[in-house]
Amino acid sequence: MKDKTIFYDHLIIGSGLAGLTSALMLAEKSKGRICVITKGNLETCNSRLAQGGIACVLDKGDTFDEHIADTLAAGAHLCNAVNVRGIVEAGPEKIKWLMELGTHFTTRGEIGENNEEQKKDEFHLGREGGHHKRRVIHAGDITGEEVHNTLIAACKANPQIEILERHSAIDLITSWRLGWMGENQCLGAYVLDIDTGDVKTMVADTVTVAAGGTGKVYLYTSNSDVACGSGVAMCYRAHCPIANMEFLQFHPTILYHPKVNSFLISEALRGEGGILKVKDSSGKLVTFMEKYHEMGSLAPRDVVARAIDNELKVRGLNCAYLDMTMLEREFLEKRFPKIFSQCLAAGIDMSVQPIPVVPAAHYSCGGVKTDVNGWTGIRGLYVVGESGCTGLHGANRLASNSLLEALVVPDFASKHIMEHYDEIRSGRPNGKIPEWSRGNATDSDEQVVLSHNWDEIRRFMWDYVGIVRTNKRLERAKRRVKNIREEIDKYYWDFHITKELVELRNITTVAELIIDSAMSRKESRGLHYNADYPDRDPSLDGVDTIITKPYKQ
Repeated sequence: MKDKTIFYDHLIIGSGLAGLTSALMLAEKSKGRICVITKGNLETCNSRLAQGGIACVLDKGDTFDEHIADTLAAGAHLCNAVNVRGIVEAGPEKIKWLMELGTHFTTRGEIGENNEEQKKDEFHLGREGGHHKRRVIHAGDITGEEVHNTLIAACKANPQIEILERHSAIDLITSWRLGWMGENQCLGAYVLDIDTGDVKTMVADTVTVAAGGTGKVYLYTSNSDVACGSGVAMCYRAHCPIANMEFLQFHPTILYHPKVNSFLISEALRGEGGILKVKDSSGKLVTFMEKYHEMGSLAPRDVVARAIDNELKVRGLNCAYLDMTMLEREFLEKRFPKIFSQCLAAGIDMSVQPIPVVPAAHYSCGGVKTDVNGWTGIRGLYVVGESGCTGLHGANRLASNSLLEALVVPDFASKHIMEHYDEIRSGRPNGKIPEWSRGNATDSDEQVVLSHNWDEIRRFMWDYVGIVRTNKRLERAKRRVKNIREEIDKYYWDFHITKELVELRNITTVAELIIDSAMSRKESRGLHYNADYPDRDPSLDGVDTIITKPYKQ
């Protein structure tokens, strides 16, 4: 195997909405050479799975202040209000940008909502949990796919942007990692070419981490297979502060079906009038959300997920149901074409049958702590999208604010990079960056170690660090993850790097960060519910949980 050093102006890790938007924004503002790496194929990412849409103030009956108020309310007194305003107010400009690139959003006329000629071309705006207004612009129920396709086409057409598929980032290269004195600076990343096994030393003036979510840390998730928390894990190892990892959002409605794996049933269904129900002791479907929240089935996701979890446990049920049968079949087929067809393929006609649903791990509200520009505080290192934590989501993400953040923050980041570019370049150390050191590593003949530890982590995270936590459950999880982490640390240095080993190392790191964060927060707030501390502690309003990897003395 050959090692190789490659030089770029800007390196972007991840190919979802945040990563591709970062590439396009940098290409607009600089003449530099940009590389996007992705460990799967270009189409493999969480962004592509997003159904609901993009939360954005576009209707004249809506206001920025109302969107901000809904975001702050969902965030349970933990949002950064200044950053919330900055991101919300930048939304309309990014929608316009997407449309200029060719993105098509659903209009009212397309779903037959209004026959007045002058209103046919107006956007159809959906409503989702926690929103008091219709403000979710969407492309049917495949918004993520539509936007992602637009960005892929734009990146491929741009000669400044190079895309490397099946390349997995192993670790960030920083001046402090190399033992160099002075201010810490990000210099690039060590990257595994999955097909050849080569480890490439990618050197760049700036690195933007857009590596997505952490869902694969849990046994049941709506996330794609690449969502192993690699961005958070790499930045933790680079000594970035990691914030609020205890706030893991469980989507309340994943299709419950033995032959369908992790298909998400969008919150937008509840926005159009869907009602959550469970079977009572006689087998009759009854409503229950009115017991838990004044907004009923339109309550924020953390409330809905806990309510479903509680109802299933108390009643001994396998699933709840989302009832859409009050709506016409024609409307459902036009408004939710993909969900309708997927359910039909599974033998469920949602126009006449309630949809069986269960919660699953979905979105991390925590991540690498950054400012609103995605800057980590380490010169040249930016984090955008789900890997980062700007404070927009607080303790619970408001529905469809994720795609908004994935579009806006990369724009802010690119502006920040170019404003400070001379400073970043002039501050770079002059020393030669060493290639990846293999030491005495050999090929492993114990792949079962990887698969066994992977399964064990995902199972105990689901059982002990799930929707409802207790001190004892967290302590059990901590003991187990500590043992696995020590085993993986030894395994990591003894054997050659593989994609599977990189992913296992990352989910182990992220699992421990989630556990440690949950153990340190002695209250219940938003997505973090500890039965031993069931109430919110007002003294912790606005107080982030921060974990930073200590430097060796």
